[in-house]
Amino acid sequence: MKKRIVIILIVLFAAGALAFAGGGKEAADKPIGLNLGHGSATSNARHIVALQFADNIKAQTNGRITIQVHPSESLGSDRQMAEKVSLGTLDISINSQGPIAGYNQKLLMIGMPFLFATPKQAYAVLDGEIGEQISNELIPKGFRILSYWDNGFRHITNNVRPIYKPEDLKGLKIRTPEDKITLAIFRALGASPAPLAFGELPMALSQGVFDGQENPAVNIHSAKLYEVQKYLSLSNHKYESCPMIFSEAVWGKLSQADQKLLKEAAVKYAGVHREMNNKMNSDLIADLQAKGMKVNQADVASLRAATKSVYDEFESTFGKDFMAKVLDVVSKN
Repeated sequence: MKKRIVIILIVLFAAGALAFAGGGKEAADKPIGLNLGHGSATSNARHIVALQFADNIKAQTNGRITIQVHPSESLGSDRQMAEKVSLGTLDISINSQGPIAGYNQKLLMIGMPFLFATPKQAYAVLDGEIGEQISNELIPKGFRILSYWDNGFRHITNNVRPIYKPEDLKGLKIRTPEDKITLAIFRALGASPAPLAFGELPMALSQGVFDGQENPAVNIHSAKLYEVQKYLSLSNHKYESCPMIFSEAVWGKLSQADQKLLKEAAVKYAGVHREMNNKMNSDLIADLQAKGMKVNQADVASLRAATKSVYDEFESTFGKDFMAKVLDVVSKN
């Protein structure tokens, strides 16, 4: 009898030890439903590839893990979705650089004016040690970055005049995302910038609340801003990523195998999205012109010279060492 009791106790102890060692991970065969929110329209590359990402995860797990994709700010603005992911009330968001930088200001460095000449330079920074450092520093804030999707190089639209030089922006009311660097860029260029959620932008432009805005061509096209904006000035004044963030509260409950699967798929489809987004950003400029927008090439040299002060303004935010580290990677790619 005593021997039986000892055996039972050993079995129970072993089971408890295994459960503890698992760290509260979800059972490998338990169905998992995840929600992914983003701010882009359904015609945007971000939504198209997000659906591909969700389909891939479902296929790889034979339907055990499903991801419901919610586009067009249906779960809130990017800032609100980032907060929900941080709190664990939203699982995943393909978000914007500005709101995420509210949790780690180092991400703002990616959006410094005219920092990158090519997408390759941006990817070298984001996919390497610097991007990993930014993600690791976000974990205590409630989420991690699984991969850096693409927003692309941004251009200026408005209803007043074509933009060639800084003086053309003087006095114009320009909508920006909630991003300190973008606001600083347009202040340096002489405009009057202010932030607004992207979902509210078409209405604000149609009502004349703003004279113009700045975005990559794919966002301008998918939001049909050509219906409320006359001029498109190709400025490439900054690059912007779209970090895919994952709630740390949810991540910690997943098995290591599921974590690996989600991470690998996130990186794979970031690459798919970058390729699609770059092509669309290039191809859609001609279509925006066909839809009636007057397109011109801005004087990049004069715009770059006018925004050099932004580097001095934010040097204390990033620190000289971090800025030098980023600039070194850029110079080598």
